[in-house]
Amino acid sequence: MPAIRTLPGAGILRRPTLNWIDVLVGGAVVVLLYVLVRLGPGLNAPFNIANAPTSISTDPAHLPYYAARSLLRMFIALAASVVFTFVYAIAAARLRRAEKVLLPLLDILQSVPILGFLSVTVTGFIALFPHSTLGLECAAIFAIFTSQAWNMTFAFYYALISQPRELDEAVRLMRLTKWQRFWTLDVPAGMIPLVWNGMMSFGGGWFFLAASEAISVNNHDYALPGVGAYVAAAVEQGQLGRVWWAILTMAIMVIGVNFLFWRPLVAWAEKFRQEDTVAAERPRSIVLDMLRRSSIPHVVSRGLRPIGKFLDSVTRPFGLAEHPLHTPASVRRSGDAAFAVVVGAVVLLGIYQAFTFIQHTVGLAAFAEAFGLGALTFGRVLVILVAATIVWVPVGVWIGMNPKISRLAQPIVQLLASFPANFLFPFAIAFFVFSGISLNLGGIVLMSLGAQWYILFNVIAGASAIPTDLRLAMDSMRVTRWQRWRKLILPAIFPSYVTGGITAAGGAWNAAIVAEIVTYNHQTLTASGLGAYITEATASGDFGKVLVGVIVMSVYVVGLNRLFWRRLYKLAETRFSLS
Repeated sequence: MPAIRTLPGAGILRRPTLNWIDVLVGGAVVVLLYVLVRLGPGLNAPFNIANAPTSISTDPAHLPYYAARSLLRMFIALAASVVFTFVYAIAAARLRRAEKVLLPLLDILQSVPILGFLSVTVTGFIALFPHSTLGLECAAIFAIFTSQAWNMTFAFYYALISQPRELDEAVRLMRLTKWQRFWTLDVPAGMIPLVWNGMMSFGGGWFFLAASEAISVNNHDYALPGVGAYVAAAVEQGQLGRVWWAILTMAIMVIGVNFLFWRPLVAWAEKFRQEDTVAAERPRSIVLDMLRRSSIPHVVSRGLRPIGKFLDSVTRPFGLAEHPLHTPASVRRSGDAAFAVVVGAVVLLGIYQAFTFIQHTVGLAAFAEAFGLGALTFGRVLVILVAATIVWVPVGVWIGMNPKISRLAQPIVQLLASFPANFLFPFAIAFFVFSGISLNLGGIVLMSLGAQWYILFNVIAGASAIPTDLRLAMDSMRVTRWQRWRKLILPAIFPSYVTGGITAAGGAWNAAIVAEIVTYNHQTLTASGLGAYITEATASGDFGKVLVGVIVMSVYVVGLNRLFWRRLYKLAETRFSLS
């Protein structure tokens, strides 16, 4: 009997069989959709500003629902932050004139405290949705967005400007469109720092969750269902036992989000690492392995391909990813002059309007008090930066250069970084009172809980991005430990450290808002500083003082960035880039 020949390609059109992993993944998707459907009506519930709730129930039985509402706000804010990061960083990196405006503006936005945004946006969003809780939800999500977006934008911007020159030339030779370049070069090149900083920014969002969900603006108090508002209510009532329930809930949320979302992303981002030698060990994720073995992601990706082709064709009129070979100097100078005139006129008009408002409300003399209080907060920020550098740079290098350690330490670091410091404030206040420590000193500890992790996470990202072939070269040359640090490790992590340092400084200034004035069991402790100044002004509705405080904080932050951090950025770009 002749043998039956199998034709080439036979079986390609055969339908994939359904396995237990597909059932598990499909079930998870169904559960996620069900949760979103259940949470949806609460986002658009009827709302009356006269009878708006000022607090929520502290019954622990409500914590699962509160946790789901908080997680939904966090992920919506994260999605908005990613979109903002892509648009803003690309504009700053690719448009020469826009960069001169966008980077200083980003410095200012990072320096504006979360209460500075809330004092303006709450009223606006409520007016936009006057009879729905959607207005408060938008204000809360926007506040969380402001605690996430700036760090991610800085990280992605640096990844764009430090791309290897040969990759940039290859893109131009292939005549890719700007849209194609974005997805084939820009996003892959910045994926590792974007994922790590996204994870850190997500943790930073937890820090301001209580301020976002329990809002005190213009002598009005608003509360949204969420873990942050639950903690605020429990702390105000002195219910330490129920704060422990919130801490347990937060720990479960952080570990769950890390296992189901961040660890798979970190492992997936390894495919974009640029090196010739494959690392001995790479981060792994059980969830990612299951998704790769499931046919559902492939089915979804096939369904999205027509959308990708449509976007590719739509964006072609925007041109190729290349710069003009030559621009006449006279044309360039004329364009620069016109751009400077327009920007200068807008800035001068804004300054005039702001100072006119201040003059008619609190008077220009308020700046003297604010700058004096700002100096005290500035001193606390410097102490935090120095201490965090000494402690966390060696730890971050150790974690980042050891994949096994990174896999084990990532959940612990993420848990510590994501824990809102104000969840622990009642216990810290009790210790300060018992030991007689003033909040002027204790505030440094509280501020550090919301800022130090930026340095650790960026150093871990920088150390993990060191190419394996360079590490092996150092091993083969048998260099000493000091030479390895001086010649390889410190230069390699320096750009990431600068990114972490600048965002840690901004985070410390923002943390001062909740660390320099704390309340427990109807008792309030206040430290002398700019954070307490802005918090008290926001709660009382003194918008003149709020504006003065925001301007002074911006001057401090932007001044530090321009005089110190930007010079380090330039040094990192010119001397310590691995490209």
